[in-house]
Amino acid sequence: MRSSGFATDPDIRELVAFRTAGQDFCIDILSVREIRGWSRPALLPHAPSYVQGVINLRGAVVPILDLARRLGLEPIEDKDRNVIIVAAIQNRTVGLLVEAVTDILGVPASGIQPTPDLASEATRSMLRGVVVQDSRLIRLLDVAQLLPPADDAAA
Repeated sequence: MRSSGFATDPDIRELVAFRTAGQDFCIDILSVREIRGWSRPALLPHAPSYVQGVINLRGAVVPILDLARRLGLEPIEDKDRNVIIVAAIQNRTVGLLVEAVTDILGVPASGIQPTPDLASEATRSMLRGVVVQDSRLIRLLDVAQLLPPADDAAA
């Protein structure tokens, strides 16, 4: 990864790009608290299928979401090289399990294309747009849509 140095231009959005289920995605860097190596979470009975479990992060219990499964893709293989992106989402700290963080991108607002109209409503709700970077199409996720509503999470 490299530091992009784009933070001084207000038109540039800094994004953390990563791969999960062999696909390229990104999230706004302002949501990211840290990126850490894989550690096996403790399982939670009756949790949604995309919740891998929880880890202890400096005294805080943090749920780990298999991002591929949450997005309706095949779950990623359990490998030591996987990465957890610790993110702040709606006043909650959550770990997003991904295969690898690939880059820090500086993208002008005009470089974010709208989500295609042919996508399902569920897809459109989770995506903020698509970034074209070299020959890759990187989907920009709306992190607020990754979690169930707080009422559902407590059930």
